[in-house]
Amino acid sequence: MHGQIRADILGGVFAPGQKLKFADLGQRYGASVSAIRECLTRLTEQRLVVAEPMVGFRVMPLTAEDLCDLTDTRIDLEVLALRGAIEHGGVDWESDLVAAHHRLERTPMTAPDAPRTMSDEWEQAHTAFHAALLAGCRRPRLLAMTESLRDATALYRRWAVQREPKRDGIDEHRAILEAALAGDVDAATEALRAHYATTAEILSEGLSSPLPRTQG
Repeated sequence: MHGQIRADILGGVFAPGQKLKFADLGQRYGASVSAIRECLTRLTEQRLVVAEPMVGFRVMPLTAEDLCDLTDTRIDLEVLALRGAIEHGGVDWESDLVAAHHRLERTPMTAPDAPRTMSDEWEQAHTAFHAALLAGCRRPRLLAMTESLRDATALYRRWAVQREPKRDGIDEHRAILEAALAGDVDAATEALRAHYATTAEILSEGLSSPLPRTQG
């Protein structure tokens, strides 16, 4: 059930800041209050949900301050992980990375019939590419932290695409790929840093206009 709620938050079923009511969630997922509470507590640790004393749980609100902190932290950790991946990754890592990039490049960011909605297929391909990029790093705890930050960024991107869905970062992803395969640590980490900085700039602009109305 944790995976279902997480997927629904990232998929836009629940809006940023929306109150997550136990009764509604229990009916939706067919689960007890205690099971729902456990899942929401785990999602709080992953920064997808926030717990408020005497109020309950809400989907994490989207703010410029949080996005800045999220981006800086993600850059710090992923640069470290990418250095390790390039240093330790072998042929299997390279092959998986090339395959993940090929799928990402061939997957439209939005569906033809829903140009303001991010395609689930693109989101999955995008996540898989960034996961494959770091997979050669031999530090499981570090990779787990980067995964959590990746999810938090996906929440911002999911809502921002409703305002500006045109940028898919094709050239940026290709630059990261080519530098990583060439073993050029400095070029790869700089390309990754620039990619996230550009993403944050675009997403922060979206925060200046109202988000979809929340419930609760």
